[in-house]
Amino acid sequence: RAVLLTLDRLGLGDRALPLVEDALRTNDTRLVAAAVGPYAAAHLDPHAWRHAVLKCLFTGVPVDAVARLGERARGDAELARMLRDFAAERTAAGRDVPADLRTALALALTTPAAPTEES
Repeated sequence: RAVLLTLDRLGLGDRALPLVEDALRTNDTRLVAAAVGPYAAAHLDPHAWRHAVLKCLFTGVPVDAVARLGERARGDAELARMLRDFAAERTAAGRDVPADLRTALALALTTPAAPTEES
């Protein structure tokens, strides 16, 4: 866990991605929460990052643990689709939909701010 939490400060580039991916395959919420920190935000590709967000929801890790969630989720139509599908599956199975899903979905449905010209 400590290693995952410090990856962003070690200057490893993408060489530590296998470690993050291994942590995201576990059901240990401490490892999942540590794995979605700043290093993952900077290095996971969009597909893997979206699955990391879903992993948090599935395991009960608060989405607040996902570094740069607001930045990466904003306007992500594919993430929005995945979140809706996850909510539908949970509902169909008679399970609760995590409250954090609404937070992530609201971000994914938000239109990214238009770039501004600097003078």
